[in-house]
Amino acid sequence: MSHRPERIAEAIKKEVADLICQEVKDPRVGFVTITGVEVTRDLSYAKIFVSVMGSEEQRQETLQALQKVAGFLRSEVGRRIKVRHAPELIFKLDTSLDHGTRIMKLLHEVNKQEESSTNE
Repeated sequence: MSHRPERIAEAIKKEVADLICQEVKDPRVGFVTITGVEVTRDLSYAKIFVSVMGSEEQRQETLQALQKVAGFLRSEVGRRIKVRHAPELIFKLDTSLDHGTRIMKLLHEVNKQEESSTNE
């Protein structure tokens, strides 16, 4: 079994992160973190999972801005990692960090309630 898709995914992750920081000037692209990249086995598509700080509206605007510059990012990624056909980039919002934060808050509340009930 080939490890090429994983290597390509890591290279795409690095290059897209660099490009977003250095080349993308759209003000809608705020604080973006690339949390992961999944590449199809035939290397034709790359799902890029991003975490965006801000409100739901800001997240959606950032996602739209990223989709708008996806063609530019795709051509630059293809040039930088030297593949014959650069995969089509699809940006997806990663909400796992939000989910983890929510769980931590809930656990904290449960601990507070347990402490207050044992102190009574």
